[in-house]
Amino acid sequence: MIKHLIAVSVLSLSMAGANGPVLAADVSQAPAKKIVVFYPGSSGMEWILKGTEHGGAKPVKRGEPCIGCHIDENKKMDESAEIGAKILSGEKSKNTALEPNPIKGKPGSIAVNVQAAHDANNLYLRFTWKNTGFNSGNKMDAENPVKLAVMLEEPGKLENDTTGGCWATCHTDVRTMPGVTDDKKTKYVVGASLADGKFFDIFQFRSGKGQFVDGHITDKRVMEGGKALQEAKGELNGDTWTVTFTRKLSGGEGDVALLPGKEYNFGFAIHDDYTAGRYHYVSFGYTLALDNPKAGVNAVKQ
Repeated sequence: MIKHLIAVSVLSLSMAGANGPVLAADVSQAPAKKIVVFYPGSSGMEWILKGTEHGGAKPVKRGEPCIGCHIDENKKMDESAEIGAKILSGEKSKNTALEPNPIKGKPGSIAVNVQAAHDANNLYLRFTWKNTGFNSGNKMDAENPVKLAVMLEEPGKLENDTTGGCWATCHTDVRTMPGVTDDKKTKYVVGASLADGKFFDIFQFRSGKGQFVDGHITDKRVMEGGKALQEAKGELNGDTWTVTFTRKLSGGEGDVALLPGKEYNFGFAIHDDYTAGRYHYVSFGYTLALDNPKAGVNAVKQ
């Protein structure tokens, strides 16, 4: 009887694979890539491109990505943590302090393990990191102690997209930047056009009510309308956060369609301690691909 039940179960699974939904890829078994996200302060794209403020302005203008100077995996060199700590201290970078209001005790960076996999229909992303435990007592977003946003973009579509990553959407005149009084202006992209495929795809997990949003960035950030994101889940287990996304390989307007082998610009940001706006941790710009080991993050088919 037991053998019969096992046989029926295996047959049922086989039939499901042939005639119905297949088992999802197990992204927890995918190789993990360590990416350090760091506190960027008010380092908008205009600051990045200003040679009197940022020593890497010329390489960026030549089309070199930020990680070309700040990260060398062969030499095991990653300046992300150092940059975040320096900015949070209030120390000047050349002529400017990128955080005019230093936040005492806040960690300058977070080390995140990123895993990616895909099947015939979906991309699966998994992010794990140690909870910082930092509590400023200032709840900018009282409903959400933690948020994690992912951005995707097809290379070559937008100005500074491959060189600056998500910095292409971050400007010094948006809300929460120093001296800015407009509390409505959000991230935006120069020369964007949704109809022409010139946009950043953005989706986000929000911890407060287990919510997720799927949108895009063109001349402004729109946190709705996307059709690709199917699920976003997150939990704090002990001292470790785990956030996973299930996203269709293609969707609707504002969703980047992912094709095997092709590299896409990829970056992510973490808001902790109920923060909002620029008060987050961000990654440098990487690439993501399906079944392409040359990409910074390679989602292997399961």
